[in-house]
Amino acid sequence: MKSLHLVIAIALSSVLVAHASGVKSRKPVAAAPLTASPAPPASSTSLDTKRDTPEVVAQADNAGTPSIATLVGICSTCHGQGGNSTITINPILAGQTSRYLYLQLKDYKEGRRKDPLMNAMAANLSKEDMRALADYFAAQKAKPNGFNAEDAKAAKGKAVADAALCTMCHLGGFSGQNEIPRAAGQHYDYLVKQLRDFRARTRTNDAGNMTSVARGLSDEDIDNLAHYMAGLR
Repeated sequence: MKSLHLVIAIALSSVLVAHASGVKSRKPVAAAPLTASPAPPASSTSLDTKRDTPEVVAQADNAGTPSIATLVGICSTCHGQGGNSTITINPILAGQTSRYLYLQLKDYKEGRRKDPLMNAMAANLSKEDMRALADYFAAQKAKPNGFNAEDAKAAKGKAVADAALCTMCHLGGFSGQNEIPRAAGQHYDYLVKQLRDFRARTRTNDAGNMTSVARGLSDEDIDNLAHYMAGLR
């Protein structure tokens, strides 16, 4: 898995560095069968909303710029087709808020959020790339994550969430808003890792809100919360 991640990071970096230096380069083959057509057939994984425009799905290839279709294909290697990850430590991006996705890419690019693979992936993305990617994945429909939440744990998790007033930011049903992420239906493993990282302050790109909330959470609280949020639809 580490070697795969390294290959992906090198591939994306080489494409984007070529763009930054103004060198015309051959575009890599996208990892997912996303088409650049503004009017794809019904079986295509391209957008079927008003955001499915040539400007979003495929940008002009000026000075070796990789198209958004190419970037989406690279992202899909780890995050799944249409942003529906099947690797449970990698977040589901489909249906996430556009502003949250953009800010996370920006934080990875500028080093405020740490992950060796994602820092390398985002290093040479332009603001336009990040906005287009965020809009694309936000417009996708999230699929069920396949997690079977335990009812007893989910009930305890809801009680923890209510006590911590989580929905004041994440809204009812953890649907998210603006820069606050949608947590409903997210992978259990990813949710547990993020809550633990906030508690340990190894993730701090949250303006202090999540680190403050997570500081008082026990491992059992985190387990129960993750069961609750992963089980929401």
